Amino acid sequence: MEERMIWFSEAIREAISMEMRNNPDVYMAGEDIGIMGGSFGVTSGMIDEFGEERVIDTPISETAIVGHAVGAAAAGMRPVVELMFSDFMMVCGDELMNQAAKMHFMFGGKAKVPMVVRAATGAGARAAAQHSQCPESMILNFPGLKVVCPSTARDAKGLMLSAIRDDNPVVFLEHRMLYWSMGDVPEGDCPVPIGKADIRRTGSDVTLIAWGAMVEACAEAAEELSADGIDAEIVDLRSLAPLDKAAILTSVEKTNRVVVVQEAPKTGGFGGEVAAILAEEGFDFLDAPIKRVCAPDTPVPFSPVLEDYYIPDAQRVVEAVKSLM
Repeated sequence: MEERMIWFSEAIREAISMEMRNNPDVYMAGEDIGIMGGSFGVTSGMIDEFGEERVIDTPISETAIVGHAVGAAAAGMRPVVELMFSDFMMVCGDELMNQAAKMHFMFGGKAKVPMVVRAATGAGARAAAQHSQCPESMILNFPGLKVVCPSTARDAKGLMLSAIRDDNPVVFLEHRMLYWSMGDVPEGDCPVPIGKADIRRTGSDVTLIAWGAMVEACAEAAEELSADGIDAEIVDLRSLAPLDKAAILTSVEKTNRVVVVQEAPKTGGFGGEVAAILAEEGFDFLDAPIKRVCAPDTPVPFSPVLEDYYIPDAQRVVEAVKSLM
């Protein structure tokens, strides 16, 4: 299958467009996704191909956007809705977490809710405290939702294809600082299975576990560590629910040391869940304590200098690894 270098944002658009061409039940809805093409240009040009009945500009109401999608999905459609920023999932919490997540269970398996909720996530764009968070741990506390967070353009396309085809509600987190990254992406159908981690780099001395933009921080750290004779393996979770526990445990069994890297604040973050899994199921593999590299327990600052300090970087990962060796 032929590959070419395309933007992360373009890979998402390509996947959604493919599914909309193949399945008339697939449509999009969200704020400014039509004529404007979305706040980050992901849906640029789609309204010209599919029309305003399938690329729907909505009012500024996350409650309405997700609420209508739950009903449409339960009735047999496959909506892909955009919330613009993942911070706004608290606004539609009832629709997403009490309705979409639970309908299949509460109706004894008779109801399906095949919908995708897209949202930009993460800091780095000087967007301040209300538009820069990584709330994945909050979302993951509600069983029934699948949650994915790709780090590459290839995975962005492949996971979006799988998300749209899935019969469950999928929260698709897109780190905003990755929209302008490029990668090799196959032209045709290339779904990536939800629930399968990717070993981005093999190594023997320490395992680095991350997702989204933090995978790139780990890649930079691994190069620096390599120069010092430390061989790091990188596990890109890419799917947070369901989680590939086997990949985590297999890697740590080989390396005997682990650093979990997340952009969200440390307290209550998903990195703590990964650490708990290792403590419960992989304790005998460990030759050193589990280390976490996280943001501080504070809202994301607006000040560029403070925001840069807030975001975990490769140097902090390197320091954490060296403390274990």
